[in-house]
Amino acid sequence: MKIEHHISQLLYRYQCVTVPGFGAFLTDTQSAQLHEGTHTFFPPKKVVSFNSNIKNNDGLLANHIAQTEKISFEVAVNTILNEVAAWKNNLQIYGGISLHNIGELFFNSENNLVFTPSNQLNYLPESFGLTSYVSPAVKREVYQQEVEQLEEKAPIAFTPEKRNNYAVLKYAAMFVLGAGLLTTGGFLGNDYYQKRVQEETLLVQTKVQQQVNQKIQEATFFIENPLPNVTLAVNGTENVSVAKSYHIVAGVYQKQFFANKMFADLQQLGYKPRRLAPNKYGAVPIVYGSYSSQAEAQNALVTIQSTHNPEAWIMIK
Repeated sequence: MKIEHHISQLLYRYQCVTVPGFGAFLTDTQSAQLHEGTHTFFPPKKVVSFNSNIKNNDGLLANHIAQTEKISFEVAVNTILNEVAAWKNNLQIYGGISLHNIGELFFNSENNLVFTPSNQLNYLPESFGLTSYVSPAVKREVYQQEVEQLEEKAPIAFTPEKRNNYAVLKYAAMFVLGAGLLTTGGFLGNDYYQKRVQEETLLVQTKVQQQVNQKIQEATFFIENPLPNVTLAVNGTENVSVAKSYHIVAGVYQKQFFANKMFADLQQLGYKPRRLAPNKYGAVPIVYGSYSSQAEAQNALVTIQSTHNPEAWIMIK
């Protein structure tokens, strides 16, 4: 039985998947990336790594295989041991192995085991459906020059409002009337009408210029009803409950006897252990403690691995 398929399924949900007697595959979330040279955007993903020092059987992989393949837990454990023996044999003979959708393991020139992760799958569920995207470069200077050229060529036309046309028509009518009286020989002299025509013409031009200036002012970008400023008030004395989602796992046990024994041992050593809710396979995780941030949990993990259990690991739940 090929167990890499089961390992791949567990990497979607867990940060650490241990293969008993061989090592553990770990995942670390990487944020979205931008490659400036190629203008390529990469979505967030889980980066898979390998640690050959974590070899204890936490029951996670065996329980998953037992549930999926409809076999007993003991048969699943023997299946894992047989597969691990085949991996080690291929490493000795061929110098490397390839695990489908997980990566490749091989010995380097210094006879150290090196892991190269596969890029075929993204194990971060939140990035499902997202792929890399290449965006063309934005030529900002070229576009700015084109806009400036268009602004020089395109005239700005303003259409006065309908209600303002009556004033213009009124002065125009007076102008026509004065001209008619002049041509028909009215009561006033020619000099008076010439002066009157000039005054009315200047008045019309002034009125039109005022309307144009008003339209230019109205053509600016102005928000009449801006949104109100949002102010966030923080009460420094308020107690905020922070969820503790990072747990340092001592072991995951299918049988209650072993779970109780580990819990009691940790209490005798001065820890404050906890029993987490059983997983979907019925196995109970026993943890040294729970923490609200990954940095805090990582600091505690270093101490625990150096003083008590080098195979302890962090579970995010």
